[in-house]
Amino acid sequence: MNDRLDLGDHEQVMSALRRVLGEEGKALTALAASLDDDWVEAVRWMADCKGRILVSGLGKSGIVARKIAATLTGTGTPAFFVHPVEALHGDLGIATRDDILIVVSRSGGNEEVLALVSSLGAHGVRSIGLGAGDDSELARRADIFLHTPMQREACPLGLSPTTSTTLAMAAGDALAMSLLQTRGFQREDFALLHPSGALGRGLRMTVAELMHTGDGIPAISVDACLRDAAVEISGKRLGCTCVLTADGSLAGFISDGDFRRALLEHDAPLDLPVADLMSTSPVTVPADCLARSALRRMESNQPGPIMQVVVLEGDRPVGILHIHDILRAGIRS
Repeated sequence: MNDRLDLGDHEQVMSALRRVLGEEGKALTALAASLDDDWVEAVRWMADCKGRILVSGLGKSGIVARKIAATLTGTGTPAFFVHPVEALHGDLGIATRDDILIVVSRSGGNEEVLALVSSLGAHGVRSIGLGAGDDSELARRADIFLHTPMQREACPLGLSPTTSTTLAMAAGDALAMSLLQTRGFQREDFALLHPSGALGRGLRMTVAELMHTGDGIPAISVDACLRDAAVEISGKRLGCTCVLTADGSLAGFISDGDFRRALLEHDAPLDLPVADLMSTSPVTVPADCLARSALRRMESNQPGPIMQVVVLEGDRPVGILHIHDILRAGIRS
């Protein structure tokens, strides 16, 4: 089938998109159902590997192999991509007997890939084949072969690698994520390996990097009235104000929710002393607290989530952190 799409026909284009996604989705479901003991053994080999995971492939399979190597490396398993042709022309020296080779090949019959498996095998390097050809030469030469069964490519011509590359990519993800869980890899480990990325920065970011400080901290005296609190809350635009003793220590906290409740519960609330209305045990965090930990505190607060926390140094407020500051930084709990 190779009918030309009419871009003016919305349903025809939508049908073409859904057909490809549907075929690849079914293939992934079939792959999950077909897993055998070889997959478990492959995870064990990789987890016990004393060297590195070498991942190789040619053409589209090479692109998939690069992604698998990158995912492994980024989740705590040392790995890198090896080009099969370059490896056969002098780069085999990078491999040691402690390494494991993963070869990605749709057909399992590529000569350069097969030569790489045999050459590294002669040096004592164990190999894991990954592909659709369960009766291929790669399946026979590899120490373990992970079959990714498929009926056809999603390409309407049946030619362009589509379903096969999706299956190989997903298989690589499954291996990498299984290793991640085996190693007990945590968010903090991810941050160490991705220090400059948005995810890494978010995982490492502290309250001190986001909080409002100095004149930006809303604060009034413990001797003030609710009218003073209203002015400070409106002026600093953080929906709250700290209440301080004469020496600058934190005595309490007034949120805009506290303010609204006072308006509803009292006939003339603006002249009431804040000492009678403030919370005397607000949620506080230190400046070196991770921002995502502060976010969890805010979201899990009882009896309900809160929008701000007071940042304390000793008993003195040194900042206010608003939940919007955390979310704007792209941090999620």
